[in-house]
Amino acid sequence: MEQYSRNDLTFDVRDAGPPDGPVVVLLHGFPQHDDSWDAVIDRLTAAGYRCLAPNQRGYSPGARPSRRRDYRIPELVADLGALIDASGARRVHLVGHDWGAAVAWAAAAEMPERLATVSPISVPHPAAFLKSFATSRQGLASWYMFFFQLPRIPEWLLMRRDGVMASESLRRGGQLAAAADRDVAAMREPGAMTAAINWYRAMPMSNPRAINQKVSVPTLYVWSDKDIALLPKAAHDTARYVSGEYRFEILPGVSHWIPDEQPDKLADLLLDWFAAHRTD
Repeated sequence: MEQYSRNDLTFDVRDAGPPDGPVVVLLHGFPQHDDSWDAVIDRLTAAGYRCLAPNQRGYSPGARPSRRRDYRIPELVADLGALIDASGARRVHLVGHDWGAAVAWAAAAEMPERLATVSPISVPHPAAFLKSFATSRQGLASWYMFFFQLPRIPEWLLMRRDGVMASESLRRGGQLAAAADRDVAAMREPGAMTAAINWYRAMPMSNPRAINQKVSVPTLYVWSDKDIALLPKAAHDTARYVSGEYRFEILPGVSHWIPDEQPDKLADLLLDWFAAHRTD
């Protein structure tokens, strides 16, 4: 499978590994694409898993609506549901990094019957994250989320001079130079950065009740202690919002960009977790 559709949108997807293997869906974050998972996919497919890594809404040229409301979490979860249906799998292992983790948390609450496991990377449970704004320095660390609410200015600043500011921002956050260059190059496509930032602009339209839902799906949450955007309070409080089996792994000395910086360590954790939770 190279593409799948939902309504009038067409999503690009990388489909790797044995067609009859257990399915793993990997959701990228901001401002990345499916290639941010390349090194992890190599490990998972070698172990017999079929990996599906879509370019999500706004990142696929054929799925780039213009309204910010089109990037609300229910739409993103429905996109994921369409991918799972297209894969032919009854249940999948779901992995998400950054915004992909936010989608994974929501999917685990909304469609637990479709998931064998859920593995959010970096981003904590949304309720723990929101509450940490009042009990820690998380609000200051998340200043960019408020900045991204402005129209047009954020993407203009980030992408002016061929994306110099975007690249520098990623590197200051711990991203590897080659990976930062890769991600910024993809954002140069017309409309790509605006679509990516629209995920943030849709946040005020979130349903508070949905945010507080607990997760019953077996959950592996991986966080790194050098993440300058996601501080310890919410990471440690996430356990309160998982009612099912829960495993919390901390990667010491690692930045926010876990799939790029420590793909083998992440793959080791995922393979161990998947082996203990079959999809059939």
